[in-house]
Amino acid sequence: MDLFSDNQITNLLPYDGTVLYYGTIMSQAEANHYFNELYNTIEWRHDEAVVFGKHIITNRKVAWYGDKEFDYTYSNTTKKALSWTKILLELKKIAEEKTEATYNSCLLNLYHDGEEGMAWHSDSEKMLQKNGAIASLTFGAERKFAFKHKQSKNTSSIILQHGSLLVMKDETQTHWLHRLPPSTHITRPRINLTFRTIEE
Repeated sequence: MDLFSDNQITNLLPYDGTVLYYGTIMSQAEANHYFNELYNTIEWRHDEAVVFGKHIITNRKVAWYGDKEFDYTYSNTTKKALSWTKILLELKKIAEEKTEATYNSCLLNLYHDGEEGMAWHSDSEKMLQKNGAIASLTFGAERKFAFKHKQSKNTSSIILQHGSLLVMKDETQTHWLHRLPPSTHITRPRINLTFRTIEE
């Protein structure tokens, strides 16, 4: 029996968007393999942002890959996509089959421990496909992932497991913020992949 079959996956949001959590979609051994490969082969760089005119370099590391040298601008900085690696193409195929959507790019984040997180934001940059699906794969430490409605302030959260898949789609980015809250008791690293569609 498949505990995570599509007809048992429910929307985590009460309204104004769709977030589906598929749970773990691979074995522990497979998830460990992908974590190690990603950790050691991705061209990780410290993330940068310009906030109130101040240039900030984060402890968290990022990488940006895609079908072409797509430019991706957020936090007033621009990244140029690198060419897909074999591992990323494998994971893209898995995400596309599970979510029944296609993606042409992937933003990766490496959080070294629980002290590194992500503040409230929405993935609503103009170059992203409007109301398109964003597939999120998690490897490593389990972390809480939270949502907050922009108007009502209603919140929802879930623990993202090692080797798990979550997808955000429809009007989620228009109406909801999301974040990865820091947690001082988490000492292990987490790698997150968000497959996206850039519109040219």
